[in-house]
Amino acid sequence: MTIDEKVLRDRILLKKEQARHITNISELLLIIVYTGAGAFILDLNVFRQRPIFFMYLLAVWMLGIALYLLMRRVRRIKRDKNRFEQSMRGDLDHAISMAAYQVRLSQFMRWNMLPVALLVLFGVWEGGKSIWVAGGTLTFFAFAWYAGGFEHSIYKGRKRELQIFQKSLEHER
Repeated sequence: MTIDEKVLRDRILLKKEQARHITNISELLLIIVYTGAGAFILDLNVFRQRPIFFMYLLAVWMLGIALYLLMRRVRRIKRDKNRFEQSMRGDLDHAISMAAYQVRLSQFMRWNMLPVALLVLFGVWEGGKSIWVAGGTLTFFAFAWYAGGFEHSIYKGRKRELQIFQKSLEHER
C-alpha cells in the first residue's frame, strides 16, 4: 500500500493546526476569564459594607492562576519555537506535544476547581447565606467537576488519536 505524501502532509498539518488552535483558545479564554472574575470579585468585595475575607482570597487566587497561566503560555510558545523540525514527523510531534499540553492544562484546571469551590463555599458561609444557596453552589461545582472530566476525556482522546496515527505511520515506513 502506498501513501500519498501530499495528502498525508496536509492531514498532519491540519491536525497540528487544530491542536494549536484549541490550545491557544483555551489558554487565552482561561487567562481572560480568571483575570476578569478575579478583578470583578475584588471590586465587589472592596465596595461592600462588610467585606468577606474569603472573597479576597478567591480574588487573589484567581488573579494568581491567571498570571500562572500567562507565564505557562509564554514559556510554551518560547519552548516550541525551535523545538520541532520542519518535516512531517516534526509537525506530528508538535501536534502531539500541544495535545499533551492541553491534557495537562485541562487536568490542572479541573483540580483548580477544588480550591475555588472551597473559597466560594467559605465565602457563602461567611456572608451568612442560606443553606439553599450553599447547596446550589455545591451542586453547581459538582456539575462543573463532571463537565471538566468530560472535557478532559475529549482532550485525552485527541492526544491518543494522534499517537495512534504516529504509530501507524512508523509501522508503514
